[in-house]
Amino acid sequence: MWSSILRAFATRQNQCVLPVRRVLLLDATARYSNQRIAVPLRSKKPKSSKPTTQYFVDSRHVRTIGGNGGDGCVSFLRLWCNENAGPDGGDGGNGGHVVLQATQDVKDLNHITSLLRADDGEKGATKDCHGKNANHTVVKVPIGTIVRNPQGKVVGDLDTEGMMFVAARGGAGGKGNQFFKSDLEQAPQVAEFGAKGEETAYTLELRSMAHIGFIGLPNAGKSTLLRAISRARPKVAAYPFTTLKPHLGMVQYDDYEQIAVADLPGLIEGSHKNKGLGIQFLKHAERCNALLFVVDASIDEPWLQYHTLMHELSMFSEELITRPRFIIANKIDLPGADRNVELLAHHVDVPVIPISAKLGTNIAEMLHEIRVLYESCRENETPTERQDEPPR
Repeated sequence: MWSSILRAFATRQNQCVLPVRRVLLLDATARYSNQRIAVPLRSKKPKSSKPTTQYFVDSRHVRTIGGNGGDGCVSFLRLWCNENAGPDGGDGGNGGHVVLQATQDVKDLNHITSLLRADDGEKGATKDCHGKNANHTVVKVPIGTIVRNPQGKVVGDLDTEGMMFVAARGGAGGKGNQFFKSDLEQAPQVAEFGAKGEETAYTLELRSMAHIGFIGLPNAGKSTLLRAISRARPKVAAYPFTTLKPHLGMVQYDDYEQIAVADLPGLIEGSHKNKGLGIQFLKHAERCNALLFVVDASIDEPWLQYHTLMHELSMFSEELITRPRFIIANKIDLPGADRNVELLAHHVDVPVIPISAKLGTNIAEMLHEIRVLYESCRENETPTERQDEPPR
């Protein structure tokens, strides 16, 4: 049966099919090209055995405080030949700004702390010495970072290399008493305090986190699959919700192209009602260009998992269910999985790829289809959207 399906699939696509083992693809939405597809590369360098704590941060709440301006000085110059030489109090220096700058040097928001504070300006001194202006605090963020105010309104969109957003302005320095000297007031004994810096809260979000996102119910094998295709080392355990933060892995191909693949936290029924931190997890899926639904092929009626995930995505955002997608039927090494994969293919309208992330069965064929999906997404993108791609 498998050989007849593969023969029919190769004839329909009019292309050469590489030798595969137990691959079932029902072409409903994906596009396939007659051109040669790059071959994925497997890293030969051994992975570290140490426990990993790195994860991808695509959203961060920050509080920004601009620097305070320096106070002006009250002083009178006294010389040996003139005890009343006049006021000589200098002005205070300006406080620094908190500036967000888009750059390709960083890939996520993990390095950003919850409090961003700029330095204060120096105070004025005697002999008309002005205080030093404070340096601005420039925080680097990935290209494609969106800045929202506490009301949820977008106030900044950093979509170009080098673009800056002033998150908090520093206070101006106060004037010294020398500034207030006039014909009527020859000896002013007044100076200004430095102005306070702005204090504002923002939410930083990444427009695009990864090219491909693995989405599925808990214990579907998403973390194991990411370990099998990349050098990422997310935690793998037999209990649910081992992944609470998204992990990112890079898949390399022989034409030097790299595809970012994200392991998203598992969803449950009722996630759109914020059950099990569902809203927070669903927001991660918004930042992926394409979605791969990972289902457990060893359970009875695995298509119910796919329908549950599609329902949660549609209730959260109608746009999510229109993105390119196909199904990965994992754990085909377990008894009864072959029959469930056949039934799954007849209950869904998207391509199905049976794999075993634990044993590596059909992993190469899955990476081949991921590259095809990636190329089709790039063809449909506009030049502006390509600038917001995840960093490589």
